[in-house]
Amino acid sequence: MAGLDRFVEILRLFDEHKPHWTIQEMAGATDVPASTIYRTVRELVGQGFLDPSIEAHYRLGAAFIEFDRRLRISDPLIREGDPMLADVLAAANVPCVAVLARLYRDQVICVADHRTHDVAVETSYERGRPMPLLRGATSKVILAQLPKARLGKVMKASGHDRALKDDTIAELAAIRRQGYTITRGEVDAGLVGIAVPVSCPEAAIHASISLIIRAADSNESIERRLLMTVTPVADMLSRKLRDVFLGVSN
Repeated sequence: MAGLDRFVEILRLFDEHKPHWTIQEMAGATDVPASTIYRTVRELVGQGFLDPSIEAHYRLGAAFIEFDRRLRISDPLIREGDPMLADVLAAANVPCVAVLARLYRDQVICVADHRTHDVAVETSYERGRPMPLLRGATSKVILAQLPKARLGKVMKASGHDRALKDDTIAELAAIRRQGYTITRGEVDAGLVGIAVPVSCPEAAIHASISLIIRAADSNESIERRLLMTVTPVADMLSRKLRDVFLGVSN
């Protein structure tokens, strides 16, 4: 395993289920000698990505907070898109979650979200959490934007058989022609996802804005209104991203 891969694999061990790890536990989980893990952990501690914890354990360090801020102020998708989610939420006039998401490896990750406070909508989508690639409006409308070659690589990485691939490609082609998609209960039972694309191919940004509402609050008229609310916002964000890219390029 290459050095950087080993660093990332160790850091991905830490989650809400097990936030503290010993050297021996990391070695067992990664099948890497404890002496190698020790050297890697020492470097991660030195750079603030891990901190010593109780009884020879380690936890994630504060360097992630610094880099999270750097990402939020430097990534144009987040910098331009996050304030727009607040506007979408205010205009929705129904309990919902507004999500800005982008392609991330062979998954889709939420990079920003805004939620109504008076009535909670319990959804799996939250900032920083990778989500399924082939389920839900948020993901599907992103995949539908991809050039054929890129889509083929992503589909291959997802490990699906050829029959499912053909079905999925046909579905994505229909979404691309339509310019949006609405799904029901594909990620979270009892919820409806309404998603439209955000695209800046020049900067290799393939993203989406989606509204997630409860099925009990939804009907055809509400879905149509929400689609009309979110579509111009996504179009505006796409234009802003192109302007930022052209400004940087020039």
